[in-house]
Amino acid sequence: MKFLKILVVLTAFAFIGKVEAQDLKFGHVNITELVSQLPDKINADKELQAEATKLQEQLQVMEQDLAKKYEEYMAQRDTLPDLIRATKEKEIQDYQQRMQQYSQMAQQSLGQKEQQLLQPIITKVQKAIDEVGQEQGLIYIFDISTQVVVYHSDKSVDCAPLVKAKLGAQ
Repeated sequence: MKFLKILVVLTAFAFIGKVEAQDLKFGHVNITELVSQLPDKINADKELQAEATKLQEQLQVMEQDLAKKYEEYMAQRDTLPDLIRATKEKEIQDYQQRMQQYSQMAQQSLGQKEQQLLQPIITKVQKAIDEVGQEQGLIYIFDISTQVVVYHSDKSVDCAPLVKAKLGAQ
């Protein structure tokens, strides 16, 4: 029994010594900066901006229509019978509500489009990071754009150039 205890203690020390002797390698990358420099992201931003411009132009047309309806109403308001005046006021209010709904739907649509365009890019970047981590024998790669890591030494490998190379970016 005593021999078994000694053997367990010696094995534990040997294991601890082996773990301490390992060269633990860590890496870091600024994913936000990396993604913003990728040609795919730049193209996605252009496509998203074009979509936003179309939606904004439509909203401006609606605003102009509303302004025209309001001006016409204000010019005739005093001469209109009560029923027609109430109908025109309701029409203007309804149009304002439709514009608000359009604006909300446009924002949702842009958000979905952005997600649709960014998801393949994020997946591609994550795959490249995984490959670099495996090739370099790293234990962790930290995303320093989230500012969760409060310290990194010179021994921490900056993986951005390696990930860019994997993605074929410069």
